[in-house]
Amino acid sequence: MVAKKITPESLSIIFTGGGSGGHVVPAMTIIQHLKEFGVSDISYIGSIDGIERKLALENNLNYYPIATGKLRRYASIENFVDIFKVLKGILQSFLLFLGPLKKSHIVFSTGGFVAVPAVIAGKCLGKRIYLHEQTSRVGLANKISSYFADQIFVSFEDSLQFFPKEKTIVTGYPLRKEMLNHSLSRVEFQGLNLKQIPKPLLYITGGGNGAKIINDLIKENLNKLLEKYTIIHQVGAQFFEEFKTLKSPGYHPVAFIGAELPDVMKAAHIVISRAGAGSVSELIALQKKALFIPLKIAQRNEQFYNAQEAAKQIQSLVVSEDDAKSTDLIELLDRLEKIEISSPAQFQKDSTEVIAKYILC
Repeated sequence: MVAKKITPESLSIIFTGGGSGGHVVPAMTIIQHLKEFGVSDISYIGSIDGIERKLALENNLNYYPIATGKLRRYASIENFVDIFKVLKGILQSFLLFLGPLKKSHIVFSTGGFVAVPAVIAGKCLGKRIYLHEQTSRVGLANKISSYFADQIFVSFEDSLQFFPKEKTIVTGYPLRKEMLNHSLSRVEFQGLNLKQIPKPLLYITGGGNGAKIINDLIKENLNKLLEKYTIIHQVGAQFFEEFKTLKSPGYHPVAFIGAELPDVMKAAHIVISRAGAGSVSELIALQKKALFIPLKIAQRNEQFYNAQEAAKQIQSLVVSEDDAKSTDLIELLDRLEKIEISSPAQFQKDSTEVIAKYILC
């Protein structure tokens, strides 16, 4: 671990990870927590035009772009091309660590192939390497990075099988502080009083971009659903024009939910959702009843396994995209109400604080 003589104020940390919000959002949550501990020298290594660049700059971090390539588990001519991008990224990382980032102590990776060069270069130059795996199934990038890591954090117990046990700890997913309590900070949502909802609130989301398969399922069953529930439905910007005409006192379609999301989730009686690691972990923390429809093309079917982890700790059901097209949604929600939990929730602790303390000790 970092020598005790290094204080939070003098600690220099490099975060890396990207390719999707699933890798970057946890990093930003941990960064915010470290800042509260007094760490101010935090930089970010990411791709030239990935989502990590936008979020890092929004959080006032020094950002250093490098080349990135993707290595695949199957034979592909693109592997030959991308290996040179990876090698270029490693060289660029070496130059950064020998130049503007030479005083850094720690490299913290949250996954994605852009993180691999920084992890390898950092380890070769004596930096301490931390790695966080968000999902229940490890991707190839994190598997490669794990060989160079000094400490590995995982969200789910099931992930332990993929990493060396002696340097892996289950911390949980880095949750936003708002998800660690049940109090509402915002009572009003688009004219709806979240504390005085006439019927149990059903919150539906296919993620920030929406999901056509979920949207179609809701449209087909909307009248029956409205007999039992008040509905908030995050449909995605590309589908909003189609759904806004269906708005009624009981049905509230929205393109995207931003800062109000924690309060909507807290007020919800049931949630219908994809099964990304962040969504699953937040629903576990809030102990919400959930119907998961995992993204079929997710890497190594990771969303399905994330949902299976949730089934151990909250009242939840998992329906595949193929089955969702012909499912009796009303019967499924009725069955959800009767599900018994096999074990108590494991995510009530502040996992972000656990991770921060490991870094700072």
